[in-house]
Amino acid sequence: MMIKKIPHTVLILSLVGCSLLNNACKDTVDLPDQPIDSYNKVYMPQSVAGTVSRTLNISDTLQVVTYGAAFGGFGYPNTDIPVVFTVNNQLVAEYNTKNNTNYPVLPESMYTLSSTSTVIPKGKLSTTPLSILLKTKGPGSMIPLKSYLLPITMSAQGVAVNPELTTAYFLVKAQPKLSDYPLFDRSQWQIIDISSEEATGEGPNNGRAIFALDNNKSTFWHSRWSNGGAVAPHHITIDMGTIREIHGFYLVARQADGNGKPQEVSVQTSLDNVNWTSAGTINFENKQQEQFQFLTEGFPTARYFKFTIVSAYGASYMQIAELNAF
Repeated sequence: MMIKKIPHTVLILSLVGCSLLNNACKDTVDLPDQPIDSYNKVYMPQSVAGTVSRTLNISDTLQVVTYGAAFGGFGYPNTDIPVVFTVNNQLVAEYNTKNNTNYPVLPESMYTLSSTSTVIPKGKLSTTPLSILLKTKGPGSMIPLKSYLLPITMSAQGVAVNPELTTAYFLVKAQPKLSDYPLFDRSQWQIIDISSEEATGEGPNNGRAIFALDNNKSTFWHSRWSNGGAVAPHHITIDMGTIREIHGFYLVARQADGNGKPQEVSVQTSLDNVNWTSAGTINFENKQQEQFQFLTEGFPTARYFKFTIVSAYGASYMQIAELNAF
């Protein structure tokens, strides 16, 4: 009987294969030491979502946004973990660059942190909730409709922190409610200056500026078009007869299809009709329906206001059926 000779290479591979198979059948696998503590980290839960956006009521009561720290890992802490929070305004510029935004820093006068240091207690997974107390009304309060950015950074002692989740960005804005601001009583209002009016061409009960204050949407103020038409800008200056806080303006364009509805408007206010301050710009829509627009640079206190129509839709002239403030 002939016996075939097995090549050395095949024999060696077979022996290696058997060895590997034998090792694969072992009950345990040797792994390098990995201390459980290496999995334990502290982080800010508010940073998980990226930016924390909050729209706040305008109120005499401080508005509250919550922050804190949490423990993640194996089990529970076996001792108290001291945690410190710091406002890190240097990060605002970096945030704006990264996100192509232009949010301002939230000024210190507008908020208070309930605490900047606390602990994650032994056997617990988080701190007690802490509060950012935000001022939305009165001196030093947030300007309504303006968004502010507040970065808060956390540090901890005795436990590693998650470097990706140590800073939370709070984006806050105070939002006024239109129902809180009724239209002003115009019975004491007086027109003390206008750029122009159409005194004759629109008939005896139209065209003049007074018809923008008569509670009648069918009448209107029209800039002068006869004897040489007036072009933008057009303005009207009002003495309200008393000092008021102005929150915004109510406008009704002429109730007819066509051009001349106010588009961009600038507002100035004064206490004495001598010293004037800009109250910002308003952009109205091209429509006949009532429009309520808040001032976006703060709510000035004034007796006088100057309402300047910088541009109108489709025309150099303008026409207004009703004008009021609230």
